[in-house]
Formats: sequence, C-alpha cells, structure tokens
Amino acid sequence: MAGLRQGDVAPEFELPREGGGTISLAALRGGPVVLFFYPKDDTKGCTQEAISFSALKEEFQSAGIMIIGISPDSANSHDRFTRKHGLTVALASDEDKAVASAYGVWVEKSMYGRKYMGVERTTFLIDRQGVISRVWEKVKVPGHADEVLAAAKAI
Repeated sequence: MAGLRQGDVAPEFELPREGGGTISLAALRGGPVVLFFYPKDDTKGCTQEAISFSALKEEFQSAGIMIIGISPDSANSHDRFTRKHGLTVALASDEDKAVASAYGVWVEKSMYGRKYMGVERTTFLIDRQGVISRVWEKVKVPGHADEVLAAAKAI
C-alpha cells in the first residue's frame, strides 16, 4: 500500500499505550497531532527520536499539539522503554501492524541483502480536522523533532 500524503484524511485508530489504557485519534480531534512511527523500542535511532520529542514535549504541549509515537512493540515494552530513558511522550502499541499498514509505513525493507517487513520511520502532522498536513518519510533523527515542532506551530 502506498503511503498517505498531504491532504489525505488520517486513518482513525485506537491502540493500547504505555502506562495502561488506550489512545485514539478521535479523542484528540480539535488539536494538531504528531504521529511518529518508529521501528523498535530501545534501538539507537528510535531512542534518539523518542528522547528528542520528549525534550520538546512542553513546547508542543503549550502550542496545543499532541505527540504520539507508534511502533509494533507491546505496551509493556513501551513501559520499559519509557522508564529506562525518562520519556514523556505517549507511546502506542501497534502489535498487529494494522495502523502502520493503514498509514503505509509497514513496508518491505532490506539489510545486507536480506528482505524483511518493518516500519519505515515516518512522521505525520495531522491538523485539527484530522487531515494530514505534512509527511516526513525516511526520517533522519538529528533535528527532526525541531523541524516538526516548527511545522506544527505553523498550522
């Protein structure tokens, strides 16, 4: 499935989250939402990305913007990841990869000639009406959270 683009309606979801309970896109309607899809808890790039978004959480919050990280890891894994690195952003568990598939980020990848399925690091900025305002594909972590914050404040 091709990834979603600017102007597309963001697919709804309700997923288990770290700390218990669930998080849904519908419950966040009325304010901008940043969804960052990442491959795996506690790996180098994913940890750097989650720490970067956590470091800017207060700035996002004061601008009325919610941040949610989504990966195929379990909610228990997210709990450990959050505690280990002092993360403050919401982390949602997409164990069946249904949400990653709906957003077009569950893709075939290749490493050392071996092909496998995995999450393509991608960030979506969703406006107050649930429409995708911007998409960052194949994200490079350094400076990414700052760039997303600036874009989110502009909508």
